[in-house]
Amino acid sequence: MLILSRRAEESIIIADTITVKVVSIEKGVVKLGIDAPHDIRVLRSELVRAVKDSNKEASCGHDESLFQQLVQKLKL
Repeated sequence: MLILSRRAEESIIIADTITVKVVSIEKGVVKLGIDAPHDIRVLRSELVRAVKDSNKEASCGHDESLFQQLVQKLKL
């Protein structure tokens, strides 16, 4: 992981196509502006994590009674 220090209005450039700029720093909150091509997805990590957790829960959280009903139908 590369760690850089930037002040407000300073930026970094990634792979010649992505610019990340420090827009403001207020009360311990850093606001970033990200300029990237449309074909590059820029996502907040907490949203990606929430979707993964939700998908995992949905795939594991089965209803036991529905499972038993399916088993009974398959036996016929």
